[in-house]
Parts: sequence; C-alpha cells; structure tokens
Amino acid sequence: MAIYEVFTHPSLIRYRTSIFTKATLFLLIVLALTYISPLLVAYRSHGFWLKVNTYEEQPNVRFQYQVLMITATSTSGDFVAWSTYENFNNLQGDHLRFPLVTAMEEDKNQDGKMDLLNFRLELPLQPSEHVYSVQFLLTFSYQLFRMSTFIMQSMAYVHFSSPISGSQLTVIGDLKLHQQEPLKHRGLDTRYNTSVVNDDSPFASSYDLADITASYQERNVTTVFANQYTVWTPIRAANAPFIIKAVIKYPLEIITYRPGFWEMIKTAWIQYV
Repeated sequence: MAIYEVFTHPSLIRYRTSIFTKATLFLLIVLALTYISPLLVAYRSHGFWLKVNTYEEQPNVRFQYQVLMITATSTSGDFVAWSTYENFNNLQGDHLRFPLVTAMEEDKNQDGKMDLLNFRLELPLQPSEHVYSVQFLLTFSYQLFRMSTFIMQSMAYVHFSSPISGSQLTVIGDLKLHQQEPLKHRGLDTRYNTSVVNDDSPFASSYDLADITASYQERNVTTVFANQYTVWTPIRAANAPFIIKAVIKYPLEIITYRPGFWEMIKTAWIQYV
C-alpha cells in the first residue's frame, strides 16, 4: 500500500555557551596533564638536555720511537742516561751510555690498528755499576676518528726504585686515555698535537722529567700508563747489561664528548614522548 507525506515542519535548535565554563576548564586541565606534566618531569629529573655522552673506540696509537731514560747506578747520586734527543745526549757528558733498543708493535686482532708495544732496552754497565732506580718515558701518536678527529702526541712514564740493585725491570700496563673535559662531537682537534719534549732546546731544564711531567699534566686530555704490573729482578752478573722490558697495551677506550644540537633534540624528544 502506498504511503503519502501530508505534512512537514523543519526544526532549528541552537546551543549557546560561554568560553569560561567548567567544560573549558576541564579541557585545559586534561591538556596540561597530557603535555605539560611529562615535560616538567623530564626536565626536573636533570636528564632532559643531554650535555655529555660517551662512546667506545679503539684508538689509533703508534709509538714515536722517542725515548728518554735515566738510571741511578749508586745510592750516592751517580747515574747514566740516554735518549733519542741529540741535545739531551750532548748535555750528559760522561753519564751518557748508549743502549741496544728494540721495539715492535703488534696488531693482535688484525683490524688495522696496533694493540700493543713490545719494548726492550739493554743498557751496558761497568762491573762496578749497579742499578737502583729507573726512570724512562716513551712518546706516542694518539688518534681518534669516530666522532671528532682528535690527534695528539702523548707519553707513557715509568719509574721504579729499589734498595736492592737489579738486573732487569719488567713492566706491563695499559696506555689509558685520561680526560678532564669532554671532546667535541665533530671537527678537527689538534691542540695537543705538539711534542711532549722540546727536543729543539739546548737547555737542561727542557729535559728535566719533573718539568716535562708537570707541563704534560696541564693538558686537559692526556694518556697515563695505568694498571702497571712491575717485576724487579735482582743480582746482575758481571759485565751483563741491565735490561728493561715493557709491554704497553692500547686498550679499547670509553670516550666522553659533548653531543651536538640534533642529538640533544633527539634525546629530549624521546624522553618527552
């Protein structure tokens, strides 16, 4: 059966309200809790802006074949000395003694970067001479490339003394990076790519180990010979040389650096979201 429309009447309904209502207040509170409170929590936890970060890198270390050695041959102040620095040797006079030196670096894991240095020094002595203490330093080229390119000349310093004269000093340790400030996240940093020893100087003060180490410690980035294990072998045979053996390892380092702008934004965004 057909249905017919006999009457229609349109209806218009208007709802009016003010912006200052309880609903508006509720919406603002919800928005604040959703967006503002996570920001406050992340910021007040002192980790919102990443100011310092770390990464691992195997440094590219190479021995520079520069050595400075002083050995005490009595308890009354007698000594013999030698170095690879010509001006230092010229200052020693009768105290100069030329040793036999061998050095070999090894790349244990075949990654193209050296992992350790085997150093051996044989110091000829007179039968009446006896070694009671040894001081020597070796210099290295130290390079990092993963973030910023950091290049410096560094050193390893070894000192040992004994009331008993010895025939051999054996020392094993790590050439560790020591930072007093973070590195940059990019760019080239060569501020410490200068010689540890001023070998152009003809003055004895330039080769004083106390002055060298004091000047070296003023750097904000250095290397130290750490985790040392030392063995002193007494009783030297007549006419036998005094022997120094050193194994210096170049370990994997944890580098501290200042992150760039986009890394800071990324870390902050992850915490906020």
